[in-house]
Parts: sequence; structure tokens; C-alpha cells
Amino acid sequence: MQYSELKQELKDFVIFSLSDIRKVEPNFYRARLNEWQEKGYIKKLRRGYYIFADLKINEQTLFLIANRLYSPSYVSFEMALSYYGLIPEGVYSITSASSKKTYNFSTPIANFTYRKISPHLFFGYHIEEHSGQGYKIADMEKAVLDYLYLNPNIAQEADFKEWRFNSEEFLGKVDIKKMKKYAVVFESKQFTVRLEKLLKLMKVC
Repeated sequence: MQYSELKQELKDFVIFSLSDIRKVEPNFYRARLNEWQEKGYIKKLRRGYYIFADLKINEQTLFLIANRLYSPSYVSFEMALSYYGLIPEGVYSITSASSKKTYNFSTPIANFTYRKISPHLFFGYHIEEHSGQGYKIADMEKAVLDYLYLNPNIAQEADFKEWRFNSEEFLGKVDIKKMKKYAVVFESKQFTVRLEKLLKLMKVC
């Protein structure tokens, strides 16, 4: 298979794997990937996963890549909070929740961080479309819950203030009933107490 043929066959792929190539060309010789990397045609993100070097990188393509790079996963935590305008800081890693072990990938295009959550907490996300493909991202309410759950140090009023959480933006978008329904699934009294403190600080209880 020539590179031009690969590019045509996988033109709709944001990220592709060796197995994707072999669905098109069963006898594909893996060494060609090293050759194409050296020529600058493709970039390796992790073992077996690649992108075309001319791929236009933006937030949506990074989310698509994050979902595929380590699956099952959905974008959450700091990245989702930033996406919803709830924290002011720029986020330097695409953060995701996964039911698999915690992992981090440093790639030529971005750093991808995955934090393990219990399988029963792998919910509360939706699919957003980009270029005919969909990526999973936490609902705003679930992104907040995920972050609080894995950051137990955020427990007092001073901690919430240091977090610099955008209460105005949150109050304008939040579905409190949905958030409390989600929170029950976490099955943690301490977590519920911390959440109630946060909601009281924002005067939504």
C-alpha cells in the first residue's frame, strides 16, 4: 500500500490504528509506518495509534482523539470544567475519566490524562458531533461531581474559593435535580456533605 492510498482510505479518520489499516490492507507491512513517520507524513501518538501530520488540531479533534486513544473514556475533570467556562485557568492536558487504570500519554500534539473511576460511575456523559464523528464528554453536572470526587481536599469554604469556580456561569446552566440524582450514585456520605457545602456557598439549595 502506498501512502496516498492509505490517506484516501482513511481520509475520514481523525485518529487511526494499525488494526484500522489492516481492515483495508490485511497484509500491511508495519515497517511502512516507521518510514512514513520519518518522512513526516504521519505522527505516532502511542503504540499502534497515529494521526496524519496535516490534521488540523483544535479542541474538538483533541476530544475525539482522547476518546479513541484510551477506551472506554469520556472527557471530564479540568478539561470539561474549562470547556463549560467553570474554571478560569487554561488546561494543559486533555483530562478524561475511564473505568480502566489511571494513565497518561505525552504525545506530539497534547498531553492526555485518564483518571480511573469505578465502573458504576461511568455515566453522565453525552455525545457531541464534530466532522461527522462523535466524542463523549461529561455533562456539566457530572464533570463537577467527577472533579470533586477525585479531589477530596476540596472540602472547606477556603478550598472552594481557591478553586476559583465560576458560580455565575454554573448557576446559569446547572440542572440541580439532575446533579443531585447523579450524586446519589456515588454512594458516599462525605462526598454528599462536600457537595451540599458547595451548593450552599452558591445559594442554590
